[in-house]
Amino acid sequence: MSLMSLLPPLSASYTNTVPKLKIHIPHLVVGQRVLPNLLSLALAATLTTPLPSHAIPSLNSQSPPISLTTPFSQSKNLELGLENGKIRPCPSINPGCISTNPKSSSFAFPWLIPANSSDDAIQKLREAILKTQKNAKFQLVENTLYGQYLQAEVDGGFGRDVIEFLVKDDVVSYRCMAMKVTYVYPFTTAFGDSKGQEARLKQINDQLGWYAPSFDSME
Repeated sequence: MSLMSLLPPLSASYTNTVPKLKIHIPHLVVGQRVLPNLLSLALAATLTTPLPSHAIPSLNSQSPPISLTTPFSQSKNLELGLENGKIRPCPSINPGCISTNPKSSSFAFPWLIPANSSDDAIQKLREAILKTQKNAKFQLVENTLYGQYLQAEVDGGFGRDVIEFLVKDDVVSYRCMAMKVTYVYPFTTAFGDSKGQEARLKQINDQLGWYAPSFDSME
């Protein structure tokens, strides 16, 4: 028997024995309506499919807080009062400030009360402020473990200024600064009047007659 006799004749035809799958799509007709119906099904599936949870922002979600770190915003929240029992240093955003705190760039020496004036030092300070400053208003007088603290507001060049004193024995520490800081757009550097604060402190001290050391007096 030859090999050719085992092969089927070329004219023979084969039938695919795998059954064909019949897909029935309701309401579809062959012709021009097939494409519109497919689009309708796709749109319906899109509308009924739930979106991912991160697709729609929650109404209760909150944006992270904005840090107010500009010099102007800091100038609106000046800290007053004692810090660890001492007069505070001058804020960096308040260039006109003068303080006896050694951390201040505008440092001034504390006053020394003469022996014959040590009684009622706070009352004498109040009287000197009233006599030398305009529209003085006392905000706080307090006895602390670190001495007697006095805080007053007076008229300044651009608004109200604040003066703080701490009297302990015969030493008077103080800080004097403007409560309103002036900025000129577009610069973020404040304009201060340290000469004005110096003049105010000198007026008060001249009224009191207390000793005010300075760098010049030490030469």
